Amino acid sequence: MTELFLYIFYHMYEKILTQFAELEQQLSDQAVVSDLKKLQEVSKKHSDLKDIVQLIKELEKIENDLNQNKEMIANETEPELVAMAKAELEELEVNAQKTRQALDEELNPADPLDKKNAILEIRAGTGGDESALFAADLFRMYSKYAETQNWKIEVVSSSNIGIGGYKEIIFFVHGKNAYGNLKYEAGIHRVQRVPETEKAGRIHTSAATVVVLPEAEEVDLQINLSDLRIDTFCSSGPGGQSVNTTYSAIRITHLPTGMIVSCQDQKSQHQNKDKAMQVLRSRLLQRQEDERHATASAQRKEMIGTGDRSEKIRTYNFPQDRITDHRIKTNWHSIDRIMNGEINEIINALKTAAKAERQKD
Repeated sequence: MTELFLYIFYHMYEKILTQFAELEQQLSDQAVVSDLKKLQEVSKKHSDLKDIVQLIKELEKIENDLNQNKEMIANETEPELVAMAKAELEELEVNAQKTRQALDEELNPADPLDKKNAILEIRAGTGGDESALFAADLFRMYSKYAETQNWKIEVVSSSNIGIGGYKEIIFFVHGKNAYGNLKYEAGIHRVQRVPETEKAGRIHTSAATVVVLPEAEEVDLQINLSDLRIDTFCSSGPGGQSVNTTYSAIRITHLPTGMIVSCQDQKSQHQNKDKAMQVLRSRLLQRQEDERHATASAQRKEMIGTGDRSEKIRTYNFPQDRITDHRIKTNWHSIDRIMNGEINEIINALKTAAKAERQKD
């Protein structure tokens, strides 16, 4: 262990465990349980510490096993037992190094928002109906990927074109590290393919925009109700006859910024309002983060890019069976497999490149 890690391990270990135990006690305290705001705050802190505590305990066990093996090697006279202890010692040292690294990343995350749920907004761009169909393909790709990660998808709002495409779809991705894995998907995605309606077999180019936001909870960002204008209107789209006859849809305008969020896909006005507020809160949090990153990027430009919606990040070339990420200048093939949700290799490549860029600083 490095001296820094020794300091963290031995001096923060008891403090973290004590804090975690106090939080668990608070979660069973009726006064906390009956106070929704307090419960959310305590639950968030508990969740943030849970993985750290697990890693500390895991590392402590590995360190104990390492010491026992070293004692056996020093004191044992049976050659076979010494050989076994040496072999196990090598494996334990590798595991210890991995656990230390994981614990260091948990204690000092590159981005504290990475652990959060994500909100994705996919909008059709240039290309007419083909663009809307591509937006639907992207939604399906992310939905399939979420399944492989045991994450949950929840559609907040959608506007379809009737032939299976989306002008816009906004959805939550609930799961550990959802934002950290999906944040590099933000930007313009371009597709080159022959549309099913194209009789002459010509390749068309169209695009869709992906926005990725970290889900913001009330404890992350407070919104003054006096800054909001809330309007109701009749929903349209799927949902049965009542959809068009009740004022269940919600439109919230944040007056200081002019930001507008609409939600109509939930069953009630109350549910639509809650979801719209979650999206608004997340957009405002992202706005704060963008302003912070803009200041930092004045000093250096990240290899992975800014995630700005005007930035073309990836091209899906169906005739050549190739996907190209322009930020890291890397190609992948088997496009049908990737469009079916197998995007781990792309995400991992982007995360590796971002980490390498950060280490240059």
